[in-house]
Amino acid sequence: MVPLLGILTSSFVIALSGALMPGPLLTVAIGESTRKGFWVGPLLILGHAILELALVVALLAGLAPILNQKTVFGAIAFSGAVILLWMAFGMFRSLPQLSINLEARQTKGSHLVLSGIFLSLANPYWSIWWATIGLGYILHSQTFGLTGVLFFFTGHILADLVWYSIVTYSVSKGRKLFSDSMYRGLIGACACFLVIFAGYFGYSGWQKIFT
Repeated sequence: MVPLLGILTSSFVIALSGALMPGPLLTVAIGESTRKGFWVGPLLILGHAILELALVVALLAGLAPILNQKTVFGAIAFSGAVILLWMAFGMFRSLPQLSINLEARQTKGSHLVLSGIFLSLANPYWSIWWATIGLGYILHSQTFGLTGVLFFFTGHILADLVWYSIVTYSVSKGRKLFSDSMYRGLIGACACFLVIFAGYFGYSGWQKIFT
């Protein structure tokens, strides 16, 4: 149970690091919640989760034998480590100017669940994340069977759900629940975690290939 809780926690932190950074999904969440309220966040993440669940199922159904090869595992782990370090560097560099803007914005109405799907697909970083970090985590969690994958996916989606729920609740109530300094502190802490996880991914890849 302890390793599974470790997968859940680390998956949550890594996913939160990505969710915290501004992007098209966050922009729509802020804009729509000024008119439609708190449930904008959970509905957008529902669409996001449907897309990612389909991707995880596809990976498990068709790519498992390939992913279990030592060289493939090592390549994914090393790539994931590089991407994590790159993300951490970008987060550290952006800290002085980083700000979460919760000003009201008007956006066109749309089906929120479908918006969650299409906005995720339209984000190039989403594809990069799943091609490297996501695949690496699936490989790691697979060592604990489907239960490990379930814990990984639960932690991953919970991070998005928690963050977007906080944001849309804040906007819908017309006030901030946290300051820019708190936001920067959270980003900085997540960047530190990314460096740690990058080291772990790199070590896992090295161990898989050379031992």
